[in-house]
Amino acid sequence: MFANLRPFDVRRAAPIALPLVVCLAHASPAFAQDESHAAPPQLLPDSPPPPPPPSAERAETPPPDTSTLKVVPTGYVEAYYAYNLNRPSNGITNYRGFDNRHDTFSLTNAALGANWDAGRVGGRVVLQIGSTPSSYYSGEPALAGAGGANASNGELWKYLQEAFISYKAPVGRGLLLQLGLVASPIGFETFAVKDSWNWSRSNLFVGFPYYHTGLRATYDWTDELTTTVSVFNGWNSVVDNNEEKSVQANVTYKIAGTLLLQALYFGGTERSRGSEEGPAWRHHFDAVAEVDPTPWLSVAGQGDYGWEDSRIGTARWAAGAIYARFQPFNRVYLALRGDRFHEHVATDASGRSSTPLFWGGVEWVSSGTVTLDVRPHEQLSVRLEYRHDMAEAPLFFRGDVQGDGSSQAPYVPNARTQDTLLLGGTAWF
Repeated sequence: MFANLRPFDVRRAAPIALPLVVCLAHASPAFAQDESHAAPPQLLPDSPPPPPPPSAERAETPPPDTSTLKVVPTGYVEAYYAYNLNRPSNGITNYRGFDNRHDTFSLTNAALGANWDAGRVGGRVVLQIGSTPSSYYSGEPALAGAGGANASNGELWKYLQEAFISYKAPVGRGLLLQLGLVASPIGFETFAVKDSWNWSRSNLFVGFPYYHTGLRATYDWTDELTTTVSVFNGWNSVVDNNEEKSVQANVTYKIAGTLLLQALYFGGTERSRGSEEGPAWRHHFDAVAEVDPTPWLSVAGQGDYGWEDSRIGTARWAAGAIYARFQPFNRVYLALRGDRFHEHVATDASGRSSTPLFWGGVEWVSSGTVTLDVRPHEQLSVRLEYRHDMAEAPLFFRGDVQGDGSSQAPYVPNARTQDTLLLGGTAWF
């Protein structure tokens, strides 16, 4: 069968087989790739990387625009040396408020803070340390704490002079809302010496509240006329001492550098829970006026009247102060002040009296003050002051004073008058 087959001639088949082998050799890698997965595409060297997927962090609200934020730091230091001509053995100038130490240098107050404004939102914080903060917070309610709550008292809050946030609501010309701890609007004088005409404060400033905590709303009807309505815890109360809130309203008319008029009402229950006077509503009216008839003369006055109806009877008070300030030379001022403060303590038919609100039950106190203010720099005031204090009954100290200042043996007032000399300085920014 195979006898007629001719032997295979390799030389004749080579020209045909060689191209076929080469083609198969080049095709084999392609077959291998088809049997596996395709290779990833190669990026060109100049191609940008693909963007990352959006994250949850990028989806949040962007940070607020701070281009309108304005922060103004503020601060001052007050220090003095005072001498009480009564030379009390306990070294106390009583019922003076802040310049209350005899024959010693004293740091009255060092305050540091800032105001900020970010469009409609703003605020103010002022911290303080010195002898003055303890006087400010001497009337703060002392409330006990518990296992899950801290106690509240003057020692806790005294390093804070003011702290509030503000928001200007888009109502008419703008309704300013402020929430927090604010200086009391009652009276003519202020916290800082630099903003008052005398170094010491009047009996009215010391007797009436220094601060309030709550919410107040202020509206400028015109550039001159402003009204304010507030809801507060009460007089000198960061934390309330009862369940009732106090209300305050005032109207202010001001022409810068010429005239200031203010009428104010403050009302509320101020006695502590469980007091024998009961939940008595306290009414207080305050009026302030300042006139600047010439660039070198300013005069001002303050008048106050109030009453409190309680289970024991009606307590009443009336107070007034007059101020005058002259500028005889550039950077030199002379200020005069006189004040008087009367209190009638409530008494029932049995002769029981209510707890006095001012001056420990003394019927009246009065003072006269002369202050020389020299300002060698725009942010420095050096003051020399003489003051005379009087009272209806012994309220001050003279010479050897009985007692040791403890709760068992308190100091006993033995003088109806006191006279002091003071040299003080304050600088600010």
